[in-house]
Amino acid sequence: MARDTNRGRGRRDENPEFADRLVAINRVSKTVKGGKRFGFAALVVVGDQKGRVGFGKGKAKEVPEAIRKATEAAKRNIVRVQLREGRTLHHDIQGRHGAGKVIMRSAPEGTGIIAGGPMRAIFEMLGVKDVVSKSIGSQNPYNMIRATMDGLKKEQSPRSVAQRRGKKVADILPKRDEPKAEAPAAEADA
Repeated sequence: MARDTNRGRGRRDENPEFADRLVAINRVSKTVKGGKRFGFAALVVVGDQKGRVGFGKGKAKEVPEAIRKATEAAKRNIVRVQLREGRTLHHDIQGRHGAGKVIMRSAPEGTGIIAGGPMRAIFEMLGVKDVVSKSIGSQNPYNMIRATMDGLKKEQSPRSVAQRRGKKVADILPKRDEPKAEAPAAEADA
């Protein structure tokens, strides 16, 4: 009788639209009577680069197994984030987790991703093209990722704010006709 040796491996291609990024891998040891037993903990970020992102952690005796567990945990933990013009955040955001604090700001086109380590992985998997961010406090990748995700969950698009308030999007956004007010002053100088 033939055994299915591909059992469990087919699930990996279940969501081919998601890309994953290994953020951190940590070797831990347990001292036992015969010596030390080593294990590995992996932190992975997954996203579709179109506004969905998630993170997960996995622990196992082997590195590939820890990464696989972390990837599966990340796919179960996906969050949807609305992006402005599909490239940046709608507004400035602060996120916290433990001693970790992150500040994320929307940026003009062409700025790129200005972020460090774990935050960069989240923005790349999210599909953000232009953002400026700063991590303050904890440099632990787990806390940085959790603080970043906390901030991203707080983001609101003008459409959702307008819908909640019962107004139009144009009433929510600031007026962009400010330069016309300066035009009469320029004519007075001439």
